[in-house]
Amino acid sequence: MGGIVRVLQELPANYAGREFYITLLKQMSARLKELQQADGMWRASLLDPEAYPGGEVSGSGFDCYAIAWGINNGILDKATYLPVVEKAWIGLNKCVSKDGHVGWVQPVGADPKKNFTADSWEVYGSGAYLLAGSEVIKLKR
Repeated sequence: MGGIVRVLQELPANYAGREFYITLLKQMSARLKELQQADGMWRASLLDPEAYPGGEVSGSGFDCYAIAWGINNGILDKATYLPVVEKAWIGLNKCVSKDGHVGWVQPVGADPKKNFTADSWEVYGSGAYLLAGSEVIKLKR
């Protein structure tokens, strides 16, 4: 999701293939809306959330970022997606420790790990969180 946004930011408005990425962002956002969990997060396995019961910050951060960017850029309907972003942002903020570490980040590996916790952090998790915040702060409520 974050990659789609980054591509759209670089493509000229008149680029012939731009609509492909806009459609992809819309389709993926619609599906992610359906798969968002009660805590606002998405799981390492989107289709089997019980297999990874803890929310995963890096993926959830990039999803929140992309959906908020879509709203801010007039691609996604605000009435439909603002509740998704607000719920995700609340969930993401619950993953920041008192000392400022962003936890619940799945470690680097060949497959999803089931043993990550509030103490699991990676720099890309913090980056995803900050990207989400950079778009959430721009939202006009």
